Amino acid sequence: MKRILIADDEARIRRLVCDFLKNAGFETVEAADGKEAIEKFFSVGSIDLVICDIMMPEADGWEVCKKIREVSGVPILMLTARSQEFDELMSFESGADDFVTKPFSPSVLVKRVEALLKRAQNSQGNSSNDIISIDSLVVDIPAHKVTLGGATVELTIKEHNILVKLASSPDRIYSREQLLDSIWGVDFVGDPRTVDSHVARLRTKLGSWGEKHLKTVFGVGYKIEV
Repeated sequence: MKRILIADDEARIRRLVCDFLKNAGFETVEAADGKEAIEKFFSVGSIDLVICDIMMPEADGWEVCKKIREVSGVPILMLTARSQEFDELMSFESGADDFVTKPFSPSVLVKRVEALLKRAQNSQGNSSNDIISIDSLVVDIPAHKVTLGGATVELTIKEHNILVKLASSPDRIYSREQLLDSIWGVDFVGDPRTVDSHVARLRTKLGSWGEKHLKTVFGVGYKIEV
C-alpha cells in the first residue's frame, strides 16, 4: 500500500484529503506544520508521495520541499490558497512535481496523486532496460539511478526524465514544448518556463559534467552534447 504524507496546518483540509486518499486505497500520514512534515518524512519510514501546503508555520512548504529534495526524488504535490504565478514558480523551483490551488476537488486531487505515482513507477524503467553512459555519467533507467564519477546524484522525477529524454538522443535538440508534452503531458496547464528552471537545476546538480554536456540552444531548446 502506497503511503502519502499530507502536510497542512488546516485540520479540516488534512482530514478531507486523508479521507479521500484512504477511500482510494492509500495509507496516510499527517503533519500540522512544516517542521513536523520534515520530521515525519525522515522518521515514519517509506513515504511514496508528499502533499504539502505552502503557507505553514515553523517551515513553509517550499522549505519542506527543498529539505526532501536534498535526499529524495519522491513525488511532491504543492497546495496553496493563493492563485499567483509566483507561488507556482517557487514550487517548481523548490523541486515540486505538481501544483494545486485551493479550493480544489478532492476527487481530482486523488487522480493527480495516482498520475504522479504512475509516472514515478514508469520512470523507474518498467518499459526499458537501458543503461545510458556518457563520459563519467551513468543513467541506470530500470533502477532510476544516476551516478557521476561513481557518486550517486539525487534527482527529482522530472529532472530524471529530462535527463533520460535528452541523453537517449545525444546531440538532438528538444524544444521546451516537446519536453513539456513528453514529461509533463499534453494536458499540462501552467507556465512553460518551468522547463527552464528544471533544466537549470539539473545542470547544477550535474556540476562540471552538466556545464560541458547539457547545452541550451538559445531560441530553440536543449540537448546533451557529446
